[in-house]
Amino acid sequence: MAFNFLAGEKRISFVGCGVQIFFFVTLAGSEGLLLASMAYDRYVAICHPLHYPILMSKIVCVKMIIGSWIIGSAHALAHTIYVLHIPYCKSRAIDYFLCDIPSMLPLACMDIRVYEYIIFMSTCLFLLFPFLGITASYGRVLFAVSHMRSKEGRKKAFTTCSTHLIVVTFYYAPFFYSYFQPSSLRSPTGDKILAVFYTILTPMFNPIIYSLRNKEVLAAMSRVFAMFSCRKK
Repeated sequence: MAFNFLAGEKRISFVGCGVQIFFFVTLAGSEGLLLASMAYDRYVAICHPLHYPILMSKIVCVKMIIGSWIIGSAHALAHTIYVLHIPYCKSRAIDYFLCDIPSMLPLACMDIRVYEYIIFMSTCLFLLFPFLGITASYGRVLFAVSHMRSKEGRKKAFTTCSTHLIVVTFYYAPFFYSYFQPSSLRSPTGDKILAVFYTILTPMFNPIIYSLRNKEVLAAMSRVFAMFSCRKK
C-alpha cells in the first residue's frame, strides 16, 4: 500500500489484491491473539510470580506465538480464497487505500448477506474473545495490585502493564469501531480515516510505546531534548 502510494500507482492485479488481503487479515488476526497472550503473561508475572518460570516457560511462549500465527494465517487463507471466488460484475474500482474484505464486498454481484454474517462471527472470534481474555487478565491483575502493600511494587506493576494497555487500545479501538458498527452508519470517509490509523499510525507508534520502558531509550531521548533546548537558548 505504501509503495503504491509513493509510486503513484493506483492499479493492482487481482492476485496481488488477494495477497494483500491475506497478509492484512493474517497480521490483524495474529496480533489480536498475541496481545491476549501478552495479557496472560502479565497476569502470570504479577499474580503467580513464583510459578512464572513453569507457566510461561520458553516452550509455552513458542507454542503461543506459533499457534497465533497458524490460526491467523489459516483464518486469512479461508477468507481470501472465498473473496477471490466471488463474482465481481460491477466496477473494479475499490474506494479504499488497500484491498480489504469490507471494501470489496460492495462490488460483488451476488447476495453476500450470509458471508457478511460469517465475517461478523469471525470478527467476534478474533477480536471480541481475545479482548474478553485481556479484560479478564487485567481484572485479576488490578485486583492483585490493589492488595499490594508496597508502593514500589504497585508502581512497577502499573508500569509493566501500562505500555501493553496503550497498544491494546490503539489496536482494538479502530477495529471495534470499523467492524462492529452497522453498515448504515458507516461512511467511506470514516473508513478511510480508520484505515490510515490502523495500517500506518498504530504500527508506527507501537515500537515507540514499547521503547518508553527502556532506560537507554529514555536517556537518549533526554539527551536529544537537552541538545535542542541548548540550541534554542
